[in-house]
Amino acid sequence: MEKKKILIVDDDENICEVLKLYLQDSGYDIRMSHDGKAAQDVFLDYKPDLVLLDIMLPSVDGIDVLKWIRKEHDTRVIMLSAKGETFDIVLALELGADDYMVKPFEPKELIARIKSQLRRINGDGAGKVVSFPELTVDVNSYNVTYQGQNVKMPPKEFELLYHLASNKNRVFTREQLLCEVWGYDYPGDSRTVDVHIKRLREKLHGGPNWQLETVWGVGYKFEVK
Repeated sequence: MEKKKILIVDDDENICEVLKLYLQDSGYDIRMSHDGKAAQDVFLDYKPDLVLLDIMLPSVDGIDVLKWIRKEHDTRVIMLSAKGETFDIVLALELGADDYMVKPFEPKELIARIKSQLRRINGDGAGKVVSFPELTVDVNSYNVTYQGQNVKMPPKEFELLYHLASNKNRVFTREQLLCEVWGYDYPGDSRTVDVHIKRLREKLHGGPNWQLETVWGVGYKFEVK
């Protein structure tokens, strides 16, 4: 099986080398970049499956690199940063990051997060299409059609929508969604789920008989009437 490709973008060369050793031992193909502008060139040449992206970078910062990636690509992106304030985390998630880890972190936890991000919905996707009036979610193509238009979504947004829509009227807690969609027990709070739900609602305003609903004090559900 071809190795999954990971691009590490961090201006701390020591961190890059440590991560490279851990990730190579876990069977990944690795490239590194220590500069935001150079990282864009490496990205286009290397075509990674996942990017580990620091925020504070020379020439072009990580937030701008993330925006650049999301304009054209659905590559998985995990932000790695010493900036652990709520504003920084929420901003990165709202701009399309799939996950966010605050430095310092355990390499084993990072590897678990990477495996989770690279794990597509189980199975080959055959027949995995859910449809409602004005909405189709197609796992075969990772495509969402809403009101006749294709809607661009990062992978985790898509997978969260698919998980909720394929379990219509079932209420999920945030913790359940983190476990079942992200695939791990999130070590902090549940901002990740809330931000992704917010982004889904901005793109999908509901249909004649369905809506993304908040169940106050519990979590979320895809309600079909």
